[in-house]
Amino acid sequence: MSRRRAPRPLSFALDRVTAGLAPATVLARVQGCWADAVGDIVSAEAKPVSERDGVVTVACQSSVWAQELEMLGPDLLVKLNAALGDPLVAQLRFKAGDSRSRP
Repeated sequence: MSRRRAPRPLSFALDRVTAGLAPATVLARVQGCWADAVGDIVSAEAKPVSERDGVVTVACQSSVWAQELEMLGPDLLVKLNAALGDPLVAQLRFKAGDSRSRP
């Protein structure tokens, strides 16, 4: 007589499927690791919204945040590329604007 194994949670199967999936674009990869790379405080105030030729545009909640992050940009760039595992981002560009209204 064989024993029936207990059902596994759906999350177990989904974790196995999604573990091998990589985001299709540089922007998607950046968005996926943004909070880990820059920290909770910065990620609450600024979101990457576009990427073109290695330049990632980050929309900030205010001009004060955009200015502050511009000064921190080189350090954030190093952390971001380390989190990505590849030097995919050549430059970060910060602009004031509500990142929540962006797709």
